[in-house]
Parts: sequence; C-alpha cells; structure tokens
Amino acid sequence: MVVDRRIGLWILLRESVLSLVFLCAWDVVVVVMFQIFHQEWMEQPTLPISLIGSALVLFMSFRNNTAYNRWWEGRTLWGAVTNNSRSFARQAGTILRGCPDLACAMAAYPYALRGALGRLDATDDIMRLLPDSMKAGIAGKVNVPAAILFEIGLRVDAESRRLGIDGALQGQIDRILSDMSNAQGGLERIRNTPLAIQFSVLPKVVAVVFCIILPLSMVQTLGWITPLGSSLVGLLFVALDKIGNDLQDPFSATPHGMPMLAISRTIEIDLMQSCGLPAPPPLTPMRGIQA
Repeated sequence: MVVDRRIGLWILLRESVLSLVFLCAWDVVVVVMFQIFHQEWMEQPTLPISLIGSALVLFMSFRNNTAYNRWWEGRTLWGAVTNNSRSFARQAGTILRGCPDLACAMAAYPYALRGALGRLDATDDIMRLLPDSMKAGIAGKVNVPAAILFEIGLRVDAESRRLGIDGALQGQIDRILSDMSNAQGGLERIRNTPLAIQFSVLPKVVAVVFCIILPLSMVQTLGWITPLGSSLVGLLFVALDKIGNDLQDPFSATPHGMPMLAISRTIEIDLMQSCGLPAPPPLTPMRGIQA
C-alpha cells in the first residue's frame, strides 16, 4: 500500500506515461491532418463527445466507488482479525492462566490468511510460529487458516478441561474464534468474487474510443494547442480507469494492494509481547510503500 502521497503521485504518473505518449501522438496526427492537409471531415461537433464524456464519468465514478468499497471492506475485516487476535491473547492469558503456545498459534494465523488471500507461500512464517503439536493437524489441509483456527479451538478445549474452566468462560474464547472465522469468510468472499467483467472491460473500451474522437471535436477550436488540452483530458479518463482497476483486487501484490504483511507483523508483535516472548521489529515502508 502506498503510504507516501508524493510517491503515490509519482507512481500514478509513471504508470500513465505510456498512455500520455500515445494520446499526444494521436493528437499531433489529428492537428497536422486538419491544419496542414485540411481534412475537413475531422471537424466534428462537440455535443456528442460532451454527452459521451459525461456518461463515461458517471459510469467510472460508480465503478470506482464499487471497487473502493471492496478495498475498504477488506481493510475493515483485517481490522477485525487484528482486534480479535488481541482479545484472544488477553482471554488466553486471563482465563487459561497464560498459554504461550496459543499466542504463537494465533500469531501464525494472519500469515496463513495472507498467504491464502494473496496466493502466496507463507510456509516459513507458519512453521516458525506454530507449535510443534499443531503442525501435524494442518498438514495437507487446503484451507490452512481455517485448520489453524480449528487446532486452536481443540487446544482451548483441552486446556479448559484440564484447568476445570467454566463453560461460560470458555464460550467467551469460542466467540472470539467464531468472529475470526467470520472475518476470514468475508475476506474469502471478496477474493473469490471478482468485480463483474463489465465493470473492468467496458470503461476501458469506452475511454479508448473517447480519447480517439476527443481531439476531433477540439481541433477546430484549439488549433495547434489541441494536443495540450486533449491529452490532459484523455489522461484524466485513463487515470480514472486505472484507479478502479487498482482497487478492485485489494489482496494483489502491488503497491495498491493491502499491507497484509505489515498487519500480520503487527499482530505477531502484539501477541508475543502480551505473553512475554521475544517480538520482531515492526515493518517500515520501503520507498513509500508498505508491504
């Protein structure tokens, strides 16, 4: 995730420079054909392009709002995972009278969840944190995060029986695990349900057509400075389309994706410190981007 606004602006400009070059080149061709070769058919009325531009802006705004809602819902659910992890550590420390193995297992959970959502290999972090007694239970499982929660639930039940914990107190921990599972289900729903293909393809196609015919409606008014005005307007539509594409997949391993690794590290630090175990340092942004 981009955390430095200056870097974010630079990334947007860098990713749009190729589109800007093509827009300028096409605008120059239109100006030369109209001003030097007097191709009068290029003199098109401004009303149709104005209507197309207005409709395109409305459609892109709706698509971008939908994409941002997906991104923000994903961030909200990751916040629920973070808060419930802390609550679990607190309850394990008070109700179960301290249980470092459970804290370590819960610290491994967000790494496993990150790996599942981003289709990444999180084996090293999982094996580093997960207690040896639970490793066999997750071996070969398709849904590793759910398997870790299941193993934690079994361990909570065993510890509760050993310590003679009241069922109502154990239920408080079980509710936290259920909330974790619900948050995971919401995150998986976002990952497995991509934005409708019409939202991805149609704005791009219409934006390209709009940028092609835009200088035709401006050349008779702006003349030789048409590339300046037309390219800037076209670049705005290209940027709007790119913003929507970047936000629709919140778990992508790009500068625009969610900082799942940093969130996982934060959870690990909080849980390790809550039970007096050594904790790693927090991750710092690299070149304005938080992993």
